Amino acid sequence: MEKFVWGQSPKGEEITVYTLKNNNGLLARVMDFGANVLELHVPDAAGNLADVVLGYEHLEDYFDNGTYFGCCVAPCGNRIGGASFSMNGQTYTLDQNDGPNNLHSGFDSLCKRMWKVTEASDNAISFTYHKVDLDMGFPGNMDITVTYTLTDENELRIDYRGLSDADTIFNPTNHSYFNLAGQGRGDILDQEVWINSHQFTMTDNASIPNGTLLTVAGTPMDFTTPKTMRPEVDDTYEQLAWAGGYDHNFVLDKTDGSLDLAASLYDPVSGRKMEVYTDLPGMQLYCGNYISSGLIGKGGCRYEPRYGVCFETQYYPNAINIPSFPQPIAKAGVEQTSTTIYKFLTV
Repeated sequence: MEKFVWGQSPKGEEITVYTLKNNNGLLARVMDFGANVLELHVPDAAGNLADVVLGYEHLEDYFDNGTYFGCCVAPCGNRIGGASFSMNGQTYTLDQNDGPNNLHSGFDSLCKRMWKVTEASDNAISFTYHKVDLDMGFPGNMDITVTYTLTDENELRIDYRGLSDADTIFNPTNHSYFNLAGQGRGDILDQEVWINSHQFTMTDNASIPNGTLLTVAGTPMDFTTPKTMRPEVDDTYEQLAWAGGYDHNFVLDKTDGSLDLAASLYDPVSGRKMEVYTDLPGMQLYCGNYISSGLIGKGGCRYEPRYGVCFETQYYPNAINIPSFPQPIAKAGVEQTSTTIYKFLTV
C-alpha cells in the first residue's frame, strides 16, 4: 500500500495518508486523522479519471472542517434535539454545537482525532478508535472500527463496527460531498438524484425531527423518479425553506437490516453514475447549502454553496428521543455493525 506522511496534528501526532486501488484503476486516499476520505478518483464514460469528492488542499483546514468534508462521523451522525437524551433512566448531556442541539457528535467529534490502523492491504484499510466512557457525553467504553474497501465492482465499501461495555448510541455515517463532474467543476444541481423513499422525517426550523413522517408525493421532496435539484431547491415549500435547500432525512423503502439500493446520482455530461447501498433505515440528502462561498478546496479550486451533495446513510436524526423511530442503540457487549456502499458505473 502506498502511503506518505502529510504533517502533524494539533497535538503533534504524525498524520499519514493511505492510497487504496482496485484492479480497474479506481483510486481513493484516506488518512488516519479522523479516518477521513480525502480523494476518490473514478472514470467517466470515456475512461477519464476525476476526483469526485470535495476536500481541502491543506491539512490544517481539516483540523476545523466545519463543512465535514470526507468525514467519518462517529459515534453519532446528524442531530440530537436539545443536545441530550435519556437511556436506562439516566440523562446524558452533549455539546450544543448547532444552536441548542447536537450535530455530528459535538465539537470534538472523532473525525478530528487520530485513529489507529489495524489492517491494511492494497485495496482496503481499517481504522480503530477506543472511545472512553462519557467521551463527548456518550456512555460506554467503545471500540469503533471503520473499514474502507475499493472492490473490483468499482465500489467504495464502508463497514462500521462498534462494541461497547454499556448501552449507548452508535450511528456513524460518511459525510463525503460528491460531484460526479469532478470536484471544483461547478454545482451539482443539474445532476440527477433518485431516492428509494416515499416518506421523509418532518423537522422544525432547526432541522430536528418531531416524529412525524410526511409523504413526498406532490412535494419537492419526491425523488422516486430521477430528477435534478435545480428547479425546486429554492422552493417556498416550508420544509425546504427552513433548511435553506435539501438537507433532509428520507425514510428508505427497504426491509430492516437488508443491504439494498437506496439512492443514485447521475451526471449526464460525464456519464458517471453513483449508486448508494445501505442496511440502515434512513439517508440524509444534503446538497451543500452551507458551503462557504469562496472556500478554497483541492487544487486551489474555489468552492461555492451546492458544489457537492452528501448521501449520509443513518438512523433517523433525533431518533434516540423519538421511540417510534428505529433506534440507534448498541447494547452492551453486542457488536453493532452497518455497511454503506458507493458504487460507480458509467451510462
